[in-house]
Amino acid sequence: MTDSRSPAVLTQAALDAAASHAAHYLERVNELPAAAQAGIAEMRARLIEPLPETGRPPEEVIDDLARRMAPGLVTTAGPRFFGWVNGGALPAALAADWLTSAWDQNAVMAAGSPAASVIEEAAGAWLLDLLGLPADASYAFVTGCQGAHVTCLAAARHHLLAREGWDVERDGLFGAPPIRILTSESHHGSVERAARLIGFGQRAIHRLPVDGSGRLAPDYLAGALESAPDTPTIVLLQAADLNIGACDPYESLIPLAQARGAWVHVDGAFGLWAAASPRFRHLVAGIDLADSWATDGHKWLNVPYDCGYAFTRHPEAHRAALSHRAAYITYDGEARDQCDWTPEWSRRARAIPTWAAIASLGREGVAAMIERCCDCAAGLHAGISALPGAEPLWAPTLNQGLVRFPDHRPGATSADHDACTDAITAAVCASGDALFSATTWRGMRAMRLSCTNWRTGPEDVALSVAAVRQALAEA
Repeated sequence: MTDSRSPAVLTQAALDAAASHAAHYLERVNELPAAAQAGIAEMRARLIEPLPETGRPPEEVIDDLARRMAPGLVTTAGPRFFGWVNGGALPAALAADWLTSAWDQNAVMAAGSPAASVIEEAAGAWLLDLLGLPADASYAFVTGCQGAHVTCLAAARHHLLAREGWDVERDGLFGAPPIRILTSESHHGSVERAARLIGFGQRAIHRLPVDGSGRLAPDYLAGALESAPDTPTIVLLQAADLNIGACDPYESLIPLAQARGAWVHVDGAFGLWAAASPRFRHLVAGIDLADSWATDGHKWLNVPYDCGYAFTRHPEAHRAALSHRAAYITYDGEARDQCDWTPEWSRRARAIPTWAAIASLGREGVAAMIERCCDCAAGLHAGISALPGAEPLWAPTLNQGLVRFPDHRPGATSADHDACTDAITAAVCASGDALFSATTWRGMRAMRLSCTNWRTGPEDVALSVAAVRQALAEA
């Protein structure tokens, strides 16, 4: 099909259609079911078809797309999504993300977009300030915490091997001194993927036990460091683990590791944001002493997917690990070319929605959003734990909590308790009133309560507790 309308008219028609559907969705987001209402089979039936031979008007395509996608959407933007650790999208960040797509800048170097380059400098400085990190630390805007781990561990690899006299960027890892990673047994799987991607392999990861509070204790780390004192080492600490939000004792662990020549990296996917809150920054005291940090923007800063941030105390190692020069590229000696700091060439201008989110909230607004989420997590845990048939496992110290639903039949086994917990969690999700994810913690299945959405308020806590009460009554 050939559409004779001008490019401007075609574009306006498509944008008008998209804006209408987006506005309609967001007007109803508080009332929409939290979980998807269609599964894989139905979505395949709705979306998979032969390649069309002719085209259609863009607004018709957008209308059709919105209709087909609707039942398979999970309402992650809504206030009662408590699964995994997903944020929503602040109004200013969402609107800025639309502009980012419209401007369509390849934010890879200053020559390609001076505006995208400089707003990354502005947003990077704001992030360092908000998170209490060294003002001269390097930074990179990446796809998420997974990309941030790759970036930071690549910088660590360069730093440690250069100290051993090995040029890893030139010679690779074959024959290089081996590097080990010491971390707690509750580390996130993204760390293992990062270790695989940059050539360490999963066997380089040494899992250390945690104490009763889920934290890596100094004695455990000291013993591991002393077991191979001459081995180049990365110590990977956590700022809020996935299940209970445990934060390692940085003021003790970081000097201990660095005194033995280790690089300290912090996985702060969501917990690093505690540093932006006067009420909760004590949980991450001393975290600024580390060598690198990874966190997400699409979690607690509530910018649209995909957005993460990598920071290092060693800009020279960061740049050496990732930068590249080619004859066909135009470089600006006065600029900060983004490709020197990230694993990507072609990349979205992620700093634009980040800048808009921070500008819309300010320091006080970011702190208030974090603290409101923590209050809601505490309210969820207290309300659900008080229900007959519920058992509290971990009250939130930040924004993550755990509850369990034991099988109260005589002779019920641990497997029965696990099955009952999974069934109640699934029933709540199926109701559409709230969405929680399940996990295994200390050998037990549990419902995870995770609150990182700017929309969530006390009324959503009450509705979600009522949904769990109903699921227990019908079990």
